[in-house]
Amino acid sequence: MHQYFIVYKPFNVLSQFTSQEGKLTLKDFFSVPVDLYPVGRLDFDSEGLLLLTNDKSLNHRLLDPEFAHEREYWVQVEGQMDQAAIDLLRSGVSIAVDGKLYKTRPCRAELLTDAPPVPERNPPIRYRAHIPTSWVKMVLKEGKNRQVRKMTAKAGFPTLRLIRHRIERISLEGFLPGEMREIRKQEIYPLLGL
Repeated sequence: MHQYFIVYKPFNVLSQFTSQEGKLTLKDFFSVPVDLYPVGRLDFDSEGLLLLTNDKSLNHRLLDPEFAHEREYWVQVEGQMDQAAIDLLRSGVSIAVDGKLYKTRPCRAELLTDAPPVPERNPPIRYRAHIPTSWVKMVLKEGKNRQVRKMTAKAGFPTLRLIRHRIERISLEGFLPGEMREIRKQEIYPLLGL
């Protein structure tokens, strides 16, 4: 029987259940049947929405670029991001992927006037009074390795904090890091546009 869980992966946790070099993994936060695995991944130093399932069909539909589904990220960057950088992100930038230059697809990017309602990070972002930070919302339909970080760096604004807030119509609304909720197939498929 297929099972589905929405989880908020905390910062500095591997998107897997087996440990490497003593790092924290999903197993340290979530107790689920052994046949479940994350759909896609979030980097160790990123946080946010992950789906856990044993449904191989769902895994294929979410990871195959042909099905291009939305992923929304809230990104805190170093520096005061300007409109030129937002326009650059929107139009696509060239980043290195597997040693080759790759032009990212156009995406939606928007500078947030206020910090989004996110929980404190543990450990917190290093605070430097003389260097401002900005928050940007980015909505992508692709997911290359460390893509968001590479994109903001290319625009001149290194990423300090990266949170995947939403996949299609499933969001972290009401979740805290380390929390999990089971969801039925009849709910998750429509929310993912499947």
